[in-house]
Amino acid sequence: MNDDLAALSARIDRTNELLQRMLAEVAKTPSTHAIFVDAGYLYAAAGRLVSGTEDRRAFDLDAEGLIEALIDKARTIFADSRLLRVYWYDGARRRIHTAEQQSIAELPDVKVRLGNLNANNQQKGVDSLIRSDLESLARHRAISDAALLGGDEDLVSAVEAAQGYGARVHLWGIEAPDGRNQAEPLLWEVDSQRTFDLDFFKSYVSRRTGLAHESTAPRPAREDVRFVGAQIAAKWLAARGRDSLGDLLPGHPYLPGSVDQDLLVEAEGLLQYSLRGQADLRRALRDGFWEHLRTQY
Repeated sequence: MNDDLAALSARIDRTNELLQRMLAEVAKTPSTHAIFVDAGYLYAAAGRLVSGTEDRRAFDLDAEGLIEALIDKARTIFADSRLLRVYWYDGARRRIHTAEQQSIAELPDVKVRLGNLNANNQQKGVDSLIRSDLESLARHRAISDAALLGGDEDLVSAVEAAQGYGARVHLWGIEAPDGRNQAEPLLWEVDSQRTFDLDFFKSYVSRRTGLAHESTAPRPAREDVRFVGAQIAAKWLAARGRDSLGDLLPGHPYLPGSVDQDLLVEAEGLLQYSLRGQADLRRALRDGFWEHLRTQY
């Protein structure tokens, strides 16, 4: 009898030891977050807020700059978490990427998912894609937090599905000039809410005025843009000092939204060429900026 008790006690001790090891491993595993963007909501709400119209043909959206700003915002909110990726949901006829959607799809850490567009340019199937991804990622413990930029009531089921597997869903919205642009049932279901205002979006949305927004200068070479990035980095470093590097380096390869936007504006002035929608040149610009800073660290 004593031998049986001793054996049972040994098994219990072994089980407890294994549980402690498992809990220790879980504690060391970093939290992970992802950003889910309903592009239909984004274009409509941001266009109305900044340009006074929801018509995509009437304004330009600097999607790359905005995505960088959203990533930077998430890094601040989820300070002890790493980014899985940004999911960008949009509609396209026969689900064939437009040139703009292809440019967004080529960005690092961005996954473009396309629903369909009907004859009235209304998105179809986007909400079900969001639900499928949210539920799958939560079920497989791939994310602990989801930042959802959207406003449709049909997203309620996606939120509930993710929460059912233990993920927290944080609703991000865009300031509405009049009233509200997010469904109340959606607001009720999420774990937290955050609204971005005009100051956040005005750097990334610009109203079109004929052909004035298009650059007439020749397209610069990637190496020229990279060199300009290094020039701006040298100027930035001289103005702020080496101590400021400590705030930037942990976020590599991403720059804080304000720094990234200042870099873009200054580079466009030096190059006399618009880099909006030029994903490869924007990357070359950041590469040059980072390369100079890292040589000084």
